[in-house]
Amino acid sequence: VLIESSTLSPVWVRELAASAAKQGCSFLDAPVTGTKPHAASGELLFLVGGDRAVLDRVRPILQVMSRDIAYAGPTGSGALTKLLNNLLCGVQAAALAETLALAEKEGLDVPNFLTVITEGAPGSPLVKSLAARMSSRDYAVNFTLKLMGKDLSYALAEADRQKSSERTVAAARDLFQAAEKSGLGGKDFSAVVEPIRTT
Repeated sequence: VLIESSTLSPVWVRELAASAAKQGCSFLDAPVTGTKPHAASGELLFLVGGDRAVLDRVRPILQVMSRDIAYAGPTGSGALTKLLNNLLCGVQAAALAETLALAEKEGLDVPNFLTVITEGAPGSPLVKSLAARMSSRDYAVNFTLKLMGKDLSYALAEADRQKSSERTVAAARDLFQAAEKSGLGGKDFSAVVEPIRTT
């Protein structure tokens, strides 16, 4: 059984599965959600695409590294679920970056403002974490900016394949690409705020 846990395009995952089948191997696409601390503590979430019976065979192996295993559907479904998960994370990060930069430029009391948004309706766990990082400029890596830009590009390619318009995602991807071009690719993806602060 071959298990691919990178974040790849569904098209590429299906090509890998076909190559594995030619060699007589079963294949699962099983990307994960979580950050470095989650990986270190065995608290990742596996998003698995492929044959459910194959997943059942390897479940004990994946359980050692995870808090849960979510079966997403046939081959490519794990990869697609991960891309859509990261799509929403990237859009939230880009929107928060623009919001925070505007609050700073307008001269608001930023700590008070961040309390309002993180304790109110927009205050998802991700927004709370990113708000703290952006306001303190702590860009120690949990997930790199470059990888988020890559995942948004993969998600947009899948949207194009489905002839689906994803304008918000395209705008977020452009912000991440601009941040990467400014030298922030190796920083945490919360660093997407920095170029916006200076424009």
